[in-house]
Amino acid sequence: MSKIAHYLQEHLLGEVMTSVDARKYFATDTSIFTLAPSLVVYPRNENDVRKTARFTWQLAERGRVIPITARGSGTDQSGAALGSGIMLVFPAHMNRIVELDPKSGVVVVEPGLNYGRLQQTLHTHERFLPPYPASYEYSTLGGAVGNNASGEKTIKYGTTRSYVKSLRVVLANGEVIETMRLSKRELNKKLGLSTFEGEIYRALDALLDENRENLEKLELATTKNAAGYFLGDIKRQDGSFDLTPLFVGSQGTLGIITEITMETEVYNPTKELFLAEFDSLEKAEQAVLALRDLSTLPSAIELVDGQLLELVDRLNPNQLKGIVSKPFAKAILLVEFDDADRLRKKLTKKAEKILHDHAVSVRHEIEPAAQDELWKIRHAAASVMSHSEGRLKAIPVIEDGIVPPEKLAEFINGIYKIFAANQLQVAIWGHAGDGNLHMQPFLDLSQIGDRQKAFRLLDEYTKLTLSLGGSTSGEHGDGRLRAPYLASVYGPEVYTMFEKIKQTFDPYGTLSPGVKIGVVLDDIKPLVTNDYSLNHLYDHMPRS
Repeated sequence: MSKIAHYLQEHLLGEVMTSVDARKYFATDTSIFTLAPSLVVYPRNENDVRKTARFTWQLAERGRVIPITARGSGTDQSGAALGSGIMLVFPAHMNRIVELDPKSGVVVVEPGLNYGRLQQTLHTHERFLPPYPASYEYSTLGGAVGNNASGEKTIKYGTTRSYVKSLRVVLANGEVIETMRLSKRELNKKLGLSTFEGEIYRALDALLDENRENLEKLELATTKNAAGYFLGDIKRQDGSFDLTPLFVGSQGTLGIITEITMETEVYNPTKELFLAEFDSLEKAEQAVLALRDLSTLPSAIELVDGQLLELVDRLNPNQLKGIVSKPFAKAILLVEFDDADRLRKKLTKKAEKILHDHAVSVRHEIEPAAQDELWKIRHAAASVMSHSEGRLKAIPVIEDGIVPPEKLAEFINGIYKIFAANQLQVAIWGHAGDGNLHMQPFLDLSQIGDRQKAFRLLDEYTKLTLSLGGSTSGEHGDGRLRAPYLASVYGPEVYTMFEKIKQTFDPYGTLSPGVKIGVVLDDIKPLVTNDYSLNHLYDHMPRS
């Protein structure tokens, strides 16, 4: 590999590293896996990415496949930010806000840009990017686009895919393309190209036409979905065509994103927040469904369960002191509205009635400082994620399932049964308005028994999620962790479509192999780390 490193260093502006400590650092992300790259490249510009991809393509043509993995800040919990070949690390250099139109709110960014930095800049122009994940302070825009990330504001504003207008992408062979909505006439020009781009457009256009019935199977009853490849909005009835939705959420398996053009929303710093406590999960679910029936959705409906409150109280009795009191409720909802004054007053009046009809207590806050106090309840999940007891640590192995909101209580009760059967404590938090929940069992991955238990939990949890009409991934992507279950989510016909798409874009398998497509459980079990850690995130306090 040293010859390859020397060759790349000669031809790239960015740095190339093969040192043991660098490779060890990039051998982990926030998932349960470990996989060290052979070398690390810090591209300075798109041309560096193009040259690297072209080089690996030429090697692959001669029978030597060296994978390329694009990486932001390594916050991925599915293992998609790991790879055995060349690791392209974007935050070092490709981290700029290229352009910002304060009037329209359209912003052009590089993939290594820190999400929080962009959000701060947008706020100064009274704009914001709503689908930010909980990790936005320490994650990148490239990672958010790669995973089709979402978060607490998604219930009202939608996922990352809703905001990506166009992309610049380096294909597997080093060609650079720009994706955007093409008219039927513009599509015909693409179909006539003799380049690799032309091949892709022809193959994908034919695949979509041949599988119109299978496309309907992609539509799950969930409010959002980050599993598989998104095919629903590529080709519209008017004949227009756009590859952008396909790349969003593809986790680096179809191309390497080098520039992102995104729309943003007007930011209103004035909000109103409700804290509602429930004595049953069923009543909490009824409140969620009633809130979802409002003319304008709340900007957040977040949940923590009573078991999380119990666990936080045990770990740090003062963390939520004075905010919630014992005996803890079965569930707590945080419901936020961020609309303009007149509409907000109308909505909060209706929301207050809904909550009083179902909850045992309701608190309404309009002052920012008081709201921040209430949000500490939801952010207390970070204490669970970072806690350890001896070698027992919270492990992200079943942490991103999503079901239709009307199945919320059944979902939580099913999770309780799974954990009880495996003699494990459970604490649940997440986006109740979307039916997207997070939880992390305490396990010691150095023990064979706990490693086996982790995969048993994953299997049982996946079966539960799918039995309720849900998806294995609401916002974190398939990666390596959930890839073996992707065929179960959609069925064999749709999965075959996914395989053909992967083959079309990546015929030699150089782009993030082992992620999303063509993965079985026996592929990922040997990659599980013996010593799970969040050391590289402690500057920021990990959040989910």
